Amino acid sequence: METNMTQGRPLTLILRFMMPLLVGNVFQQLYNMIDTIIVGRYVGDTALAAVGSTGTIFFLVIGICNGMATGFTVLTSQKYGADDYDGTKLSVTNGMFLSVILLVVMTALSLSVMHPLLHIMNTPEDIYDDAYQYISVICMGVTAIVFYNLFSSFLRAIGNSRMPLIFLIISALLNIILDLVFILIFHMGVGGAAWATNVSQAVSAILCAIYIFVKVDVLKPQKKHWRWHKESVRKQLSIGIPMALQFGITASGTMVMQTAVNKFGSVAVTGFTAASRVQNLLTQGMMAIGQTIASFSGQNYGRGDLDRIHQGTKDAMKISLVYCIVVGGIGIPLLPYLMKLFFDAGVDISIYLPWAKPYFYMCVANYITLCMIFIYRNTMQGCGYGFVAMTLGVMELIARLITAGLSISLHSYLLAAAADPAAWFTTGFFAFFLYLYLRKRMQRNLY
Repeated sequence: METNMTQGRPLTLILRFMMPLLVGNVFQQLYNMIDTIIVGRYVGDTALAAVGSTGTIFFLVIGICNGMATGFTVLTSQKYGADDYDGTKLSVTNGMFLSVILLVVMTALSLSVMHPLLHIMNTPEDIYDDAYQYISVICMGVTAIVFYNLFSSFLRAIGNSRMPLIFLIISALLNIILDLVFILIFHMGVGGAAWATNVSQAVSAILCAIYIFVKVDVLKPQKKHWRWHKESVRKQLSIGIPMALQFGITASGTMVMQTAVNKFGSVAVTGFTAASRVQNLLTQGMMAIGQTIASFSGQNYGRGDLDRIHQGTKDAMKISLVYCIVVGGIGIPLLPYLMKLFFDAGVDISIYLPWAKPYFYMCVANYITLCMIFIYRNTMQGCGYGFVAMTLGVMELIARLITAGLSISLHSYLLAAAADPAAWFTTGFFAFFLYLYLRKRMQRNLY
């Protein structure tokens, strides 16, 4: 099921490759939403707010780990595009070695700082205990989440986006079943939802690993590849560390935004959480396009075809523009109805809408700039410019810091809700101009 993305019409290849990714991303968000829906309906409104208040911390911990793991696989894509299959297999083994080291450090660190982090973020007292329980359990299971991401990224690096989708669907269905079992039968509360996520991700990671080592010869290491290869490690770290820092810096900005939202109480947090879950679902197509262009640019950079990479970015922007118009047109009128999914039938949704609508509407208005971030950042990363991720992360952080800081200072919820859109707008255009600069630089170096 490998796809050679160095040949054929870029638009067709991008569409064909991104569709399984889109479906997979939507499934992942759906079972994250189902977590939230089951918690909101069967554990309570405060439990829903508790889970929502930890979303930025979840993004921080998982984002750092997954960012680095994904960065490790950029080399895989480049080696595969250059027909260097020994190099491809060395990138697999060394990526696994590095991921193990990363996970030991991140698991210990995240668990040790959780209490002070929740206090710093002004987590409301009525949801604090549930918030701590949920995010602590998630951190205990970070290994499963990261290794699923690592193995699925290896597959995407060689053009296989279908099998990760199949394993993700299995994981999503299992997660729903375990949510119901742990919460309704064993009465485990928000901790049950977290354990359901951990177990289902572990199953998908194991299935993905079995498939690679049994079916995918180009990724299956031989005995000679199970060794520490300094050059591979150096390149993987040079891309993985900046990508991890990008996620960490971006997540720090979203944590500041969440801190600003928390100042307005648990009702505001609940409304914001429900809207952000809907928003996250609608943006999965943008993420799929970004994942696709990363594999596309990685393989073509390995071939040295910069013109083809540039054509791919233009085609990706065309797809993104259509996608933004469609999901924005669907999302705005359906927001109140989609939010009702998170609450028991007797809950008056109108008390949450004033907190949900400003955030959601401003996000929709800036969807195209979010697409620009995904497309140009992933293109540059696929070409090996790992520092770009960190640079763009800093831009997002500055925008969120300024907006959220003003929100706290002026006690303005509108400014808190504007933190994401402001970050997307400034960073999206910066990513575009940085891509143009690096493209000229790559042309000079190559030709």
